[in-house]
Amino acid sequence: MSSQIFRRVGAVIGLIVGAIYLLNPTAGALELIPDIVPFVGNLDEAGATALVIWAIQQLRQREPVPLPPEVQRPGGGQDGGPVR
Repeated sequence: MSSQIFRRVGAVIGLIVGAIYLLNPTAGALELIPDIVPFVGNLDEAGATALVIWAIQQLRQREPVPLPPEVQRPGGGQDGGPVR
């Protein structure tokens, strides 16, 4: 349970940091790799975009809700079959 909380907090922080970096003008103070550098100048924006996409995916995932004992399938197994 606590790993889910840490993952969601990390996703929110990643979303905020990535969005701020992407919304920052190109000539801003937060530019990690100058865009003038050939071939690698836009890698920092690509990384920030990947961070935002990851954060959105993490925040959209739902935590599975366990079934109460009276609703579980007969046979005791999770797939409804006998326990082996």
